[in-house]
Amino acid sequence: MTLPPQEAPKNEDFIAAHTAPGHGTLVPEIELALATEITPIWQASEEWLHKNGIEPPFWAFAWPGGQSLARHILDNPSLVAGKRVLDFAAGCGIAAIAAAQAGASLVEASEIDALACAAIRLNASRNAVTVAALDEDVVGAPCRWDVILCGDVCYEAPMTRHILPWMRAMAGQALVLVADPGRAYLPGSGKQVLAEYDVITSTELEDRTLRRTAIYRLLPED
Repeated sequence: MTLPPQEAPKNEDFIAAHTAPGHGTLVPEIELALATEITPIWQASEEWLHKNGIEPPFWAFAWPGGQSLARHILDNPSLVAGKRVLDFAAGCGIAAIAAAQAGASLVEASEIDALACAAIRLNASRNAVTVAALDEDVVGAPCRWDVILCGDVCYEAPMTRHILPWMRAMAGQALVLVADPGRAYLPGSGKQVLAEYDVITSTELEDRTLRRTAIYRLLPED
C-alpha cells in the first residue's frame, strides 16, 4: 500500500513519537529509530493499524537476523562492494544500511508496510547512506540484484511457503544470504552455513536473552 503524499509525514511523525535513537548490540556503528518500551508502541501501532491498515511495528526492533547480516557485511565488505543489493523484508533496514556503508553500488530494501518503509528512509538518513525503500511485495519479481539479504524471514509457515520458491529461484542468479536464529520454518536442506553470531536479545521479544544466529547461503533448486 502506498499512502497519498499528504499522509506521508504522519508516518514519520508516528515513528519519531514512539522511538528513540538506539543501536543493535551486535552493530553499534549503525544508529536506528528503535522502540524503548515494547508494549506502548505495540498498542499505539495497533490503533494505527485499525485506522490505517498498517502492520504491527516489527520495524521498531533490531532483530537477530538483521543484526547478524549487518555485522557479517560490515566485516566482509567484499560480499557487496560494487554490487546491487536487495534487503528483503527489511524491517528497520539495518542490513541495507550496512550494505550501503560497505560500498554497494545500489541498495534497495523491500517491505509491504508503509511505516517500515518510512523507518528505513529515516534510518538510512541517520546514517548518511542512500537506500531505496520499496513499498511492495517483490516476491515473483525477476532478479535485478547481485546479492539478496534475508533476515529472519522463516518465522511463519505461510510466509515461508510464499517466499521460499522465489528465493530458491533467485539463488540461481544471485548470492542469497539468509540469517536465521532458529525459527521453526527454516528449510532443513539446501543451504550452506557461512558464519554464526550470538545476538543479545530480550525476553519481551524472544524466549531467551541470547540468540545464536546463523548466516546461510541459500542454494538454488536442483
